[in-house]
Amino acid sequence: MEQRLAAVLAADMAGYSRLMEADEAGTIARLRTHRIELIDPAIAKNKGRIIKTTGDGMLVEFQSVTDAVKCAVEIQQRMKRRNSDVPQERRIEFRIGINLGDIIFEEDDIFGDGVNIAARIEQLADVGGICITAAVATQIADRLEITLEDLGEKLLKNISRPVHLFRVGLDGATTLPLPPEEDVKRSVSKPSIVVLPFNNMSGDPDQEFFSDGLTEDIITELSRRHELFVISRNSSFVYKNRSVNVREVADKLGAQYLVEGSVRKIGDRVRVTVQLIDAVNDAHIWADKYDRRLDDIFAIQDEVTAAIAATLPGRVEAAQRDQLARTKPANMAAYECALAAKVLHHRGSAADNEQAQALIDRALALDPGYAHAHAWRACILGQAWVHGWCENKEATWAEIVAELDRALALDDNDADVHRILAAVNVNNNALTAARYHQERALSLNPNYDLVVVQQGELLTWLGRPEEGIEWIRKAMRLNPHHPERFWSHLGKAHFAARQYGEAVEAFMHLSVMDHVQHAFVAACYGWLGDEIAARAHLEKVRALAPDVDVDSFLATLHYAQESDFQHLREGLAKAAKCRSDLSTGEVAAQ
Repeated sequence: MEQRLAAVLAADMAGYSRLMEADEAGTIARLRTHRIELIDPAIAKNKGRIIKTTGDGMLVEFQSVTDAVKCAVEIQQRMKRRNSDVPQERRIEFRIGINLGDIIFEEDDIFGDGVNIAARIEQLADVGGICITAAVATQIADRLEITLEDLGEKLLKNISRPVHLFRVGLDGATTLPLPPEEDVKRSVSKPSIVVLPFNNMSGDPDQEFFSDGLTEDIITELSRRHELFVISRNSSFVYKNRSVNVREVADKLGAQYLVEGSVRKIGDRVRVTVQLIDAVNDAHIWADKYDRRLDDIFAIQDEVTAAIAATLPGRVEAAQRDQLARTKPANMAAYECALAAKVLHHRGSAADNEQAQALIDRALALDPGYAHAHAWRACILGQAWVHGWCENKEATWAEIVAELDRALALDDNDADVHRILAAVNVNNNALTAARYHQERALSLNPNYDLVVVQQGELLTWLGRPEEGIEWIRKAMRLNPHHPERFWSHLGKAHFAARQYGEAVEAFMHLSVMDHVQHAFVAACYGWLGDEIAARAHLEKVRALAPDVDVDSFLATLHYAQESDFQHLREGLAKAAKCRSDLSTGEVAAQ
């Protein structure tokens, strides 16, 4: 046995039994996600050691009282942000108690009065709050900028003497690396959008609930996109059944874009029309209509909502890009710099990546607290890291990790942050971590086409390409204006599923193919035994990437199963054999 002074943190999940009864599998999954993404990293960062865990709590030892309190504050502050858009009855919240005292250490467990007091005061903490003993308060009083509320002496169960307790005030706590004061003056000017109540054109009052429900669902789904500012339902429904002037509504609500629509029932069918209007220029940007059989009104509502929510942000972003083309970089706001950086990133060249880095750096200089921009800086640096467009890969990777940590600390509920975390982890072959972040992104925004297509891509890497194909096609249906690269993801999924004809067809939708895509097509034709086509695409690979050999090419891929690597290797070998069989001279040359 060893006895020494240590800080003990006891944490317990509030309402655990109630949550487990309501949704056992969902509660376990959400708790696991919080552990992996937030709690365990916070403990590790603050040099804590988890001694034991129970289904709904844990006991952690720290050698520094300051580290223990910093860890607790970080967990509670970030859990509050995570719960901001979660219904009250589904929130996972913790109580935390911290004590400083003599602890007995034996066989990876801890015992003693100091541990018992930590466990008891945790039960007295507020839900989402922190309770500490006077011994802890004395140690941190001059070290951390937090407020402490004196709770006086309390009698604790099975503790003979009264214990003096304090409540930690979280609202004013600055132990986290919070943005500087100037961040409060947000320089981000996100596109603002109002969804006006859809008109019921059916002449059937019973259809009113459908048009109102559709409008509300679209507002809810668009609000999941943190790069948009969506006017609330209460503001937009003021204009229900009223003839509106676009510019007047936009001026009154402060909206740049308006969404209008109508619902018409025709026999056993329903038609929904929708249009997006640039209120500043009074110009129609996009319009579409959706015709569906009236078999299940709620299924139609969900389907049309998903399609509109997936398409609209892309149309808004396209309109913003058109405006950026006429704007000087020096005059761009943080959002505009981030958007321009995204455009350059998607072009995929070293020169464009360098410009993208400069623009995203400017976005963060304008607004250091812009979580979306921190995530995209990680993504842009990740592109440079993957392609070797950086002088020091180790230092660049450290920057990527730091940017993602910062983005998560600022906004745990941005689907894009988790989507990019998943993508970066895939490129680092950390597929388990990628799955957690991908699931979180999908739960935050299930109608975001980039998240949906990435689910298909990840499933393909994990050896489940048939499921991957379904997700990729779903993303294409959600957003008919999807980026061209979706076809590349679909082609790779079909290849992994041994569906070579479908894979070739998908790749043929690309206007320009890089050496990776040509290699997959060559492997498809290798398996199909088409010598001429295999040779043509293999020649394209050699022309575009003369220094790449099969091993270095396979090393850039992220399959979880060795059989998928061998499948591609054999396809390329068959393509190379087709090429070498063409003439004696070529065989000799090889």
